[in-house]
Amino acid sequence: MNAAPAIWLVRAHGEELAAVLQAALGAEVYRPWLREGVSHKAQFAETYRRHAQWIVIGATGIAVRFLDGLATDKHTDPAVVVLDEAGRFAISLLAGHEGGANALAYKVARTVGATPVVSTATEALKPLVVGIGCRKGVQAERIEAAVHHALGQRGIEEVREMATVDLKANEPGLLEFCELHGLPLRVFARATLAARPWVSVPSDWVRSNVGLDGVCEPCALVASPRGALLVPKTCLDGVAVAVVEDKWMEI
Repeated sequence: MNAAPAIWLVRAHGEELAAVLQAALGAEVYRPWLREGVSHKAQFAETYRRHAQWIVIGATGIAVRFLDGLATDKHTDPAVVVLDEAGRFAISLLAGHEGGANALAYKVARTVGATPVVSTATEALKPLVVGIGCRKGVQAERIEAAVHHALGQRGIEEVREMATVDLKANEPGLLEFCELHGLPLRVFARATLAARPWVSVPSDWVRSNVGLDGVCEPCALVASPRGALLVPKTCLDGVAVAVVEDKWMEI
């Protein structure tokens, strides 16, 4: 089974998204309409277990019909993420934990600017989102210290995801910290954050270097829209952290 993800195009309308994902993830692209005389569903069934991870660009309903009868065991089933043709939502559909579909959904989302959709129970019960901003080249140890400082008595096992601005999407220390704790990283475009400038105290440094009044607070609040700011921006050794707690039970 090939460990690299594969992309299944339902229609040619998804070619542009497929090209971006192929370049970023090194994925193989399948175009079933090029093979006449064999249904798309039959072709998918033939190739399903050739790859450990799939990105289906199309409707969720089509992916579900394609998967009918193929899934057998969560420990061995290939992961499936569905991305709509408008590139709005990256949905972890099958093998979220064991197959890595949850992590793949976040990776796809970061690549094309989509919203990751993860519904597994473990993630749903984690109430905290951590927004983070940092100086360039900050080491993972400093991010670790700043996050624990902000969390206080709350545990890192309560954190559902980290959130940052696009300029920090490939920051080595931040990626190392997320990998160490198995935390997905949500990335927001500066334009998205500029449209929601929720900051306790605007930062002149962030404004001059990033073009925003702040990073960590708006990132956490946008990532958890029904949440409330639990810990306002707190800074430690070049790392700014804000914590938002999901308030879904109070709605």
